[in-house]
Amino acid sequence: MPLYLVPTPIGNLEDITLRALRVLREADLIACEDTRTSGILLRHYEIQKNLTSFHVHNENEKLNFLLEKLREGKKIAVISDAGTPGISDPGWILLKRAVDEEIEIDVLPGASAVLPAVLMSGLNPQPFLFLGFPPEKSGEREKLFSDLKNFPFTICFYISPHKIEKQISEMKNILGERQSALVREISKIFQETIRGTLSEILEKIKDGVKGELVLIIEGQTQEISDEGWRSEAEKIFADGASVKDVVKIIGEKYKIPENKIKSSLRLAYRKEFC
Repeated sequence: MPLYLVPTPIGNLEDITLRALRVLREADLIACEDTRTSGILLRHYEIQKNLTSFHVHNENEKLNFLLEKLREGKKIAVISDAGTPGISDPGWILLKRAVDEEIEIDVLPGASAVLPAVLMSGLNPQPFLFLGFPPEKSGEREKLFSDLKNFPFTICFYISPHKIEKQISEMKNILGERQSALVREISKIFQETIRGTLSEILEKIKDGVKGELVLIIEGQTQEISDEGWRSEAEKIFADGASVKDVVKIIGEKYKIPENKIKSSLRLAYRKEFC
């Protein structure tokens, strides 16, 4: 297969699979975020290959170059500085183009910060929603957090140490107090898990925090009152949604039976619904 997405260690150099090492040794070219960072890993395992930088600032420029190599039948391995490329790191654009052109691809299993963090949080791991880094713009963050207010499943964010206090404060103001866990430096010497409410985590990091951070937040666990979901259903219907759409939205969101939603709308609007 010409294109491989290869996970690399997120801290401990031992966290790489034998298969990943074989693919890197067999590749004609390795596309990596930072040749200096990847060079440390490759030298450790005595792998000498041609490297080309492929990061968020040049991935559009490098795309055609890499695609041309793939069309020629060259084996290209894509790696990030740490973890699985293509999620929050470069790689997805190239993978998507390769899929569109029916170029063979393979994504190797391996290191990622998400699953260890979710499990170390002690919160319910199934199901959970991974959202990468919160948006940079405050208005977009506010909308996202507001959309998540009634989301019932565990939520996972990557988060910058320079923005964490501000963004956790925003989450607390919009989502309310939630059980959470801040998992730091996974698989590294200073690995740490800080558990507690959002307020408790803010107190524990008030003097600052360093490293790669993953924030896990519990979903909305409180049951909504009948008055609450009925008011929301009536608003959605008044805004122009069909009864079918209202039933789908409210039913999926709050696990309310279809007949109960229709009966509520019928009483509110004095109409017969099929």
